[in-house]
Amino acid sequence: MTLLGTSDTAAETLPGRPRRGRVRRAGIPLPLLLPALAGLAFLLLPLLALLIRTPWRTLPDQLTSPEVWQALRLSLVTATAATAVSLVLGVPLAWLLARTDFPGRSVVRALVTLPLVLPPVVGGVALLLALGRNGVVGRWLDAWFGITLPFTTAGVVVAEAFVAMPFLVISVEGTLRAADPRYEEAAATLGASRFTAFRRVTLPLIAPGIAAGAVLAWARALGEFGATITFAGNFPGRTQTMPLAVYLALQNDPAAAIALSLVLLAVSVAVLAGLRDRWMTAS
Repeated sequence: MTLLGTSDTAAETLPGRPRRGRVRRAGIPLPLLLPALAGLAFLLLPLLALLIRTPWRTLPDQLTSPEVWQALRLSLVTATAATAVSLVLGVPLAWLLARTDFPGRSVVRALVTLPLVLPPVVGGVALLLALGRNGVVGRWLDAWFGITLPFTTAGVVVAEAFVAMPFLVISVEGTLRAADPRYEEAAATLGASRFTAFRRVTLPLIAPGIAAGAVLAWARALGEFGATITFAGNFPGRTQTMPLAVYLALQNDPAAAIALSLVLLAVSVAVLAGLRDRWMTAS
């Protein structure tokens, strides 16, 4: 009885199993502390400079200008539409990668994640070659259905979905791999079809992963620049999203560029705050 009652305490005092609190209170070696502080300063200094150089007195006028709201509205609409496209296509794709075995699955997974490392401008060029008026698929879309995607608002959605979907797929696939498949097997033994088991059992289990992936995809779509300007252009009111407006304003009106940058910074901070509990373990 004594051994059972003191097992937790004894485990905490074993030399090889230090308590979590004691590890956290341990001092950081100086050779690690100095580079850590330098890295922190390197990451925070540009953000602090943005806040310091912000023209706070004229900021309300900048944020209420028609051009800013036009770019903001277009960015929110296209990012939300791109996230919806990513959900409709990305969740089944993540399920395919996580739950099925087929030849070349590793190659497919690598191709799905390729837009994460592909330069966005290269992605825009690839979209033009595929979906442009003379593209591999775009010529048939134009000839058969009269659909033209480049330099349109729909083109913005396509470009943003192309770069954002991998974030959703990776998040959902990881959640699917961590989910216990026995629940789906139990549903199958009760007579549920695979689609019914997916809809009634799997989706509720992986809902947090889907939500996290959707937020990441939305944030990535909101900040997309290279693929958008290459595939959709920079036309105010039609394809000029906030990152493109920042780029244009930086050449003519730096105060407006700072105001738009602050809005994007606030959105990024909100996304990180919303996903903090998803990424970090409880203390």
